Amino acid sequence: MLQCIFLLSDTGEVMLEKQWTGHQVDRSICAWFWEHALSYGEPYKVPSVVASPTHYLFQVVREGITFLACAQVEMPPLMALEFLSKVADVLSDYLGGLNEDLIKDNFVIVYELLDEMMDNGFPLTTEPNILKEMIAPPNLVSKVLSVVTGSSSNVSNTLPGATASCVPWRTSDLKHANNEVYVDLVEEMDAVVSSDGALVKCEIYGEVQVNCHLSGLPDLALSFANPSILNDVRFHPCVRFRPWESHQILSFVPPDGQFKLMSYRVKKLKNTPIYVKPQLSSNAGTCRLNVLVGIRNDPGKTIDSITIQFQLPYFVVSQDLSSNHGTVHILANKVCSWSIGRIPKEKAPCLSGTLQLESGLDKMHVFPTLLVGFKIMGVALSGLQIDKLELLNVPYRPYKGFRALTRAGGYEVRT
Repeated sequence: MLQCIFLLSDTGEVMLEKQWTGHQVDRSICAWFWEHALSYGEPYKVPSVVASPTHYLFQVVREGITFLACAQVEMPPLMALEFLSKVADVLSDYLGGLNEDLIKDNFVIVYELLDEMMDNGFPLTTEPNILKEMIAPPNLVSKVLSVVTGSSSNVSNTLPGATASCVPWRTSDLKHANNEVYVDLVEEMDAVVSSDGALVKCEIYGEVQVNCHLSGLPDLALSFANPSILNDVRFHPCVRFRPWESHQILSFVPPDGQFKLMSYRVKKLKNTPIYVKPQLSSNAGTCRLNVLVGIRNDPGKTIDSITIQFQLPYFVVSQDLSSNHGTVHILANKVCSWSIGRIPKEKAPCLSGTLQLESGLDKMHVFPTLLVGFKIMGVALSGLQIDKLELLNVPYRPYKGFRALTRAGGYEVRT
């Protein structure tokens, strides 16, 4: 079981502490963790599970906020990490984002949420619909009332009816003026391209995101045209497993509002939508750099927001880089950022220029890695297609919308 949770800022400051068990965990464990994190260079590079001399530590990083939980005995790490992710999701939903100021301005609500989400170290109530009936989200009216009445508690005196329901993620007796449901396929492509242009790794992590505003207690069935390409599927608790296991159909009673219905991976893709070809040549302390970018094959829609970033080596004392399309900026810590935007049809974008090496070096001995970002609207590059979405047990005909988006995740091109 988890003993406590700490919320750390991006500088390692303990913003909030919540103890769930009788045995108190000293804050010095946070100082030990932060020193351990600094040895990795960045906190987000630290393993999700770390064994300290006295405790097991579980950490999740969101928007620069580190959610750190401690346990003194062994426990399933996936349960701890899933709970921390749920805490981050709930706080982001309640506060409208995650940052240091929001958390400090809403200490009381954050403490009340943590009180309800875990009981004596074990997860209890984690569904946002039930939590919002128990603890009112912060708004201007509640802040004015707390000032006038002197009461800072937002906890309801009555237990929500959904706590005894077989679908605790959904509030009972929901009514909407406009009944509609939207399904989004959001995918991220992770790829590694070697210096000789060979594709070392290419896979997609995807999510099926649903925004549901339906009255009553609807029963939905979502099917795909090609579900066999999916790997490592993971479902929201509302999904019934047997229909998926037997027929690859997502059968579920949805929560109200926006939620992640399913996540998946599609592995061993053979191509990327764009190509990035870097060339480096050194001579007498000067390095000539050329980077050519183009569309490998037509994905069906326009590729937007293409960006390329790379870290200039420490021994580069000056640079003269320019491009025939887009803008080039040298950011802090010698990071070169090339914003391309849309690729024009008449010419391929090219970044070129020279890098001056420090005295005593004739050629480069450390080569930068290019980090590529892109976004494609209207296309799921994995090839996944939604076949149909059926609604049962409803007397109305709702509006149904479908969209797709693919963007770059960890896309690296080595020089």
